[in-house]
Amino acid sequence: MGKYVDGFVLVVPKGKEAEYQKMAELGRDSWMKHGALQYFECRGDDLKQQEMGDMKSRAYKEMTGAGDDDNVWFSWIVFESKEHRNEVNAKVMAEMSEMPFDGDAFEMPNDMTKMAYGGFEVVTEG
Repeated sequence: MGKYVDGFVLVVPKGKEAEYQKMAELGRDSWMKHGALQYFECRGDDLKQQEMGDMKSRAYKEMTGAGDDDNVWFSWIVFESKEHRNEVNAKVMAEMSEMPFDGDAFEMPNDMTKMAYGGFEVVTEG
């Protein structure tokens, strides 16, 4: 079986990057502790629409609905397989459910309505 990747595209308001990074570091530590192979958090830098011959790509800010006061993040976690992903994610979710978050007081630093998530089977690796 080939590797498997969970991918995320998130919108984080400017000014909340430190809060998001702190949360992401806690997540990274948990995923890596429970067996993820790699973990990446990337803040958008060059998100302009690109010309490709006579066509243009779709810009990430347009795709996510991000405004001028937002940053777009692209993040991914690498696993041995989909089955391994499911095992690791179950452990991570169990650990996170035990964390002392006060549901009413905890505010996500990113806009969950502008987040996309999916699991991807790796078909080409370089």
